[in-house]
Amino acid sequence: MGQIISILIILIAVYLAWKEGFLNKSGSIAAFFVGLGIQLGFHYQGFILLGVFFLTSSLLSKYKKDKKARVEEMHEKGSTRDYMQVLANGGAAALVSLFYGWSGSYELIILFAVLLAAANSDTWASEIGPLSKSKPFSLRTFSRAKAGTSGAMSLLGTIAGFFGSLLIGFCAYLLFPISVNEFLLISLFGFIGNIIDTLLGAYVQAEYQCTVCGAKVEKRVHHAREAKQIKGFSFLNNDAVNILSGVLAACLAALFVL
Repeated sequence: MGQIISILIILIAVYLAWKEGFLNKSGSIAAFFVGLGIQLGFHYQGFILLGVFFLTSSLLSKYKKDKKARVEEMHEKGSTRDYMQVLANGGAAALVSLFYGWSGSYELIILFAVLLAAANSDTWASEIGPLSKSKPFSLRTFSRAKAGTSGAMSLLGTIAGFFGSLLIGFCAYLLFPISVNEFLLISLFGFIGNIIDTLLGAYVQAEYQCTVCGAKVEKRVHHAREAKQIKGFSFLNNDAVNILSGVLAACLAALFVL
């Protein structure tokens, strides 16, 4: 009976997210299975932690959306998440949750929280950073770049990313039997995940230049024409970078713990 209630709660949450425009149809289906996987492993504690990430990041994506319109134009996808965006941010956490349900290994709680902290840190930085009055600093060219440029950091975005990770760490501390030191570890490595994401965005993520307007974008097609690839690897788009950064942060945390 408890599992049936849990499934109904997940369905309602996904439906509301779809109605509010936070998810499209494919994203809704993926979100249901991610939520189910986390519920099966970490039960309501894991589902609440996932909810904190999803709700705060979704609300921030709508915050001052008009001021971030030019930034969204550069990116491959908008604020309405599809299945790949959902899996990039929550797929690994769902797998860790299922593995925890099978093994009960305590360390998996830390890895699960780090994965969500890294996703939250990156999302907060990406959504709040473009609102900075000063241009971000590119880690590749070591010069100022346009707001929203992958691989660039602003002070506002960095602070936002830190607090995004800290929030997940703190919520994990309230929900799970972890120590203060482990709360700090989750917060630290979640933020490190955001830094890794920025470095990957600077050096290996694919970037294109529009053949019509000359703008540097993450889209393969801009102004209805094939854009020219000028940086990175074609298979490493923003979703792939998000997956890699979270997994690498979790692996570093695992090495530190073990």
